[in-house]
Amino acid sequence: MTIQTDIRKLYNPIQPAVKQAGESVNYREIAPQPKLQSFIYCYWQLHTHEPLSDVFSYRVVADGCIDIFFELSNPEENFVMGFCKKFTMFPLEKTFNYVGVRFLPTMFPQLFKINASELSNQFLALNSVIPSLARFIGQHFNSKQSLADIQIIFDRYFYRHISSITVDFDPRLYQAIDIILNRMGLVDIEKDLDTGLSSRQLRRLFEFYIGDTAKIFSQVVRFQNILKAKPSSQSLKQNKLFLNEGYYDQAHFIKAFKHFYGVTPNQAFGR
Repeated sequence: MTIQTDIRKLYNPIQPAVKQAGESVNYREIAPQPKLQSFIYCYWQLHTHEPLSDVFSYRVVADGCIDIFFELSNPEENFVMGFCKKFTMFPLEKTFNYVGVRFLPTMFPQLFKINASELSNQFLALNSVIPSLARFIGQHFNSKQSLADIQIIFDRYFYRHISSITVDFDPRLYQAIDIILNRMGLVDIEKDLDTGLSSRQLRRLFEFYIGDTAKIFSQVVRFQNILKAKPSSQSLKQNKLFLNEGYYDQAHFIKAFKHFYGVTPNQAFGR
């Protein structure tokens, strides 16, 4: 099966590095095999090297993607996290070893024929969404496996799955997504996304394949572009990056950033 667009070339969703636990907690990402990279952005692992002195709160920022994840010592309990239009906090124990799969925007609904809007802003038991994948995870993973081992197992599974399906490819949807990504989220939804879809059709397709409207997706893309720029708080003030990113003033920028990240730009990038 082939797909006629490559979102990965235009969009690399970022999750911030773990800082608050120092070297006791590690977050890693590894890419799938090349034939899967148009669908899956990465496999990831979040784990402790040693027991923490207190429970751990992990922040997931808005990135426009859908993930599946599970604790490696208990793979029978696995979950799917839909598109989120704001940050999410996960309270974890003093020791943990989570692994997951991050799908590029639109790809989870394409691969599994799931309406993304039914998953948005929540995480659900994967068994209630895709029972066959939930069973596969429960049967094939354990705490002795490395991230490289996990990559091999998932690569084989997803390659077989992708080879057996067809994509419901609507070039008008992907043209709209390409416009949003190429313009880094700085778009006028009514004027710039004239790809042959009515406003109602555009909304329906974005909600099914992305999980929210084109407007919300554009806002997340714009926020992710700021993370990619890795500005310091000083450069934010001096260069007024918020103006380049379409925010009409600094207060508007800080409010939007905190909505997607959970902290202010100063807290995220350092003073």
